[in-house]
Amino acid sequence: MCLIRLHFCPMQIRIKQRTKQLAISIINLCSQVKRNEASLVIVRQLLKSGTSVGANYRSALRGKSKPDFIMKLKIAEEEADETIYWLELLKDSELAPHALVEPVLNEADEVTAILTASVKTAKMNK
Repeated sequence: MCLIRLHFCPMQIRIKQRTKQLAISIINLCSQVKRNEASLVIVRQLLKSGTSVGANYRSALRGKSKPDFIMKLKIAEEEADETIYWLELLKDSELAPHALVEPVLNEADEVTAILTASVKTAKMNK
């Protein structure tokens, strides 16, 4: 894991891109969900967690120290996992068509796995 201030590894750049694209996919998905009392709650939570994954990852890359980096990376991982929860609720409650939710859910799963592996690697290299 590269921790050189203002110079990012290709992998870090790729994760930044993927977390940003995940946020855009979530925004687009949420704009297509039929509106009712339940969906408004889920969509709001999904928008908050899904858009914060990338923001927290970017914050981690600007960490002041290795422990700060790990803590912020862990927050991004937790937000990604929460995003999966809200996507599953949206799908399982049938508030959105499975065909719309499934690709976003798959990407959220992959991003979460990448962040989990990154946390483990950062802790090992501490």
